Amino acid sequence: MTELFKAYDLRGKVPEEWDENTAFTIAQAYAVFMKKQSKKTSLKIVVGGDMRSSTPKLKEAITRGLLNQGVDVIDIGCVSTPAFYFGVANNGYDGGLMITASHNPKGDNGIKFVKANAEPISVNTGLKEIQKLTKQNNFKETTQKGKTTNKSKVAEAQVEASFAYANTKKIKPLKVVVDTANGMGAQYVKLTFAKLPCKLIKMYFPFDGNFPNHEADPLKEENCEDLQKRVLKEKADLGITTDGDGDRIFFVDDQGEIIEPAIIRGIIAKIVLRDHPGATICYDIRPGRITEEMIKEARGIPVVTKVGHSLIKEKMKEVDAVYGGESSGHFFFKLDHGTYETPVIMILKMLQEISESGIKISEYIKPLRKYFHSGEINSDVENKEQKLEQIENKYKDAKSINHLDGISIEYEDFWFNVRPSNTESKLRMALEAKTKKIMQQKRDELLKLIRS
Repeated sequence: MTELFKAYDLRGKVPEEWDENTAFTIAQAYAVFMKKQSKKTSLKIVVGGDMRSSTPKLKEAITRGLLNQGVDVIDIGCVSTPAFYFGVANNGYDGGLMITASHNPKGDNGIKFVKANAEPISVNTGLKEIQKLTKQNNFKETTQKGKTTNKSKVAEAQVEASFAYANTKKIKPLKVVVDTANGMGAQYVKLTFAKLPCKLIKMYFPFDGNFPNHEADPLKEENCEDLQKRVLKEKADLGITTDGDGDRIFFVDDQGEIIEPAIIRGIIAKIVLRDHPGATICYDIRPGRITEEMIKEARGIPVVTKVGHSLIKEKMKEVDAVYGGESSGHFFFKLDHGTYETPVIMILKMLQEISESGIKISEYIKPLRKYFHSGEINSDVENKEQKLEQIENKYKDAKSINHLDGISIEYEDFWFNVRPSNTESKLRMALEAKTKKIMQQKRDELLKLIRS
């Protein structure tokens, strides 16, 4: 059971690795942890879920587990993860559990755990204790059971609130193709575009936890191919794709090319810094130099973080950052009530920026495509620490060496990060260079060392 707990959430195959009984136990563990952590005996906890076929039964079991420990449940129904975060934070509830496996395959499911203000509970901030309580499975029933309240239209409220962060009157009637991979992103995309002058062309919108068209993971380029082709066919101004639970978002330009998240991150940072001059912007340590350059050019303060949405949010809170972005397509805004992924704001800001620029998005980003990226490449490695030492030894003459998350090494014409997986015997490598030739040469050189 405890192998289900990852660095930032819980995931596993249903029913092979976990089922309703497990969910019931985990919910009780979370309730006990939250009472201790918040020093409150009366809690209101939000429960939401995605469109996977296993979600309803797991959600019902989680609700029973919370009620059993005297916790009141606010059931917000079938929602995206960003709507769930909004439901917790905007309404001032004590925490929440979101049943989703994000971009994982159809047979999986999972849980995302948050405290008040939608602050994530990670391995550093309580997930280990919840794991321990789950394993012990020693819970006393409370005499006063909790009660359930159904709260509807949370997704509508989240979209409505997001419109305050852009001037939609400046958005032109652009043609936009959106592929939501039969996942939860369709929920907020439909609500958003219903309020805009743009022409929305839908791809794979009906909810389907079997993902019949392709995996709901835009980080894999093959899952973006249908969108890229459709953008060209429709002569669209922009393409957008989201992952299974709708908290990650990727963009495709009018030429059908995927826009690197590092460039998107930099564009939004530049926009945010217009309203917040000199503000701090966070981004993860994986290569994406254009982000740092754009933040500095816009006179912001760049702060590098570890990889992982929970860790970035924690760092953003620590340094009071107004915006943050992760290479995997997570983008975070500091709002009045919390800091979390808000893809609706991303969409609105991108549409406004394209509209006001007066040029095609491909022309806008052409000067920003300065570097060549390997993508993140995983390798099976048994002795991860030993291999990291070998890498550091080979590249010891580097311009700089950083151990914030794995190892980051920088030379004048190429730079890379290699970090160990938190849950598997794998090393994850990402490299960037000034030319395609150097990128390919150094990528192959590094992979040969990692896999030797």
